[in-house]
Amino acid sequence: MPSSKDRQRKLARDKFDRQLARRAVRQRRRRQIQAGVGAAVALVVIVGGIAWLGGAFDQDETPVDAANSDICAWTPQSADSNPSLKDVGDPPTTGIPTSGTRDMTITTDKGDPIVVSLDLTDSPCSAASLGYLAGKQFYDNTTCHEITTEGAIRCGDPSGTGQGGPTYSVYNENVPVVPSPEPSASASTGKAAPLYPKGTVAMIGDPPGNNSSQFLIFYKDFTPKTEPQYSIVGTVTSGIATVDKIGKIPVTANAAGDNVTPKSKIAVKSVTVGEYTPEGAAPASAAPSASSKS
Repeated sequence: MPSSKDRQRKLARDKFDRQLARRAVRQRRRRQIQAGVGAAVALVVIVGGIAWLGGAFDQDETPVDAANSDICAWTPQSADSNPSLKDVGDPPTTGIPTSGTRDMTITTDKGDPIVVSLDLTDSPCSAASLGYLAGKQFYDNTTCHEITTEGAIRCGDPSGTGQGGPTYSVYNENVPVVPSPEPSASASTGKAAPLYPKGTVAMIGDPPGNNSSQFLIFYKDFTPKTEPQYSIVGTVTSGIATVDKIGKIPVTANAAGDNVTPKSKIAVKSVTVGEYTPEGAAPASAAPSASSKS
């Protein structure tokens, strides 16, 4: 039986193959259109040729039906070796949207709710996991247990230790790429865009890439000095004032001596995930969907 890592690699490869297939279809369609336009110019008197151009290419647009295909793989984690883990089952592996958005609403005791637009195109599995856990009330009555030195609020661990989560993990999907330095960079006065702009929401795992329930909300721009480790899952679209307020809370040292523990408790009352919004459509209501209640 193939291991979870082998299955993850296969799913990642399948996703890459689907992307290549869609790209090839688009390129082929462009070539056909260009060739057809050339023919139409040469034979402009043939009106029927124009009609042929209008619909001849649709037959190549075969949509990929992923309804019955595995989109995500969940790696089992043992609660025996880590008692901070909580078994709430695993999310489904099929029927997961791979485009569009969903709104995640985080209600704390520090102000207006924080609304996050989850990116289903670049992070479908991380978004699906967050939606699943929210539907299980996994985050309700927990805390954001750290304000990191990188300028982010760390939430999503019911144990408040940094070791908690469900009994499965999900791999990185959307880690930002460090841009190659431009030849004229030394002469440029412009500042490079941050890899994690203020308002970014990203998954955090221990070790890096072994993500589960914990996530970061960046309250200021951040670019790591080494390779990026956090997989981006969404962006804050509302409640940034609450994020700012939490980011200003004084911190004290934790058990390891790092000054990251908030001096005042940051209570998370609830986390809900709304309906799936197809790409290009108006945002859906933030009310919990049926799938997030599963």
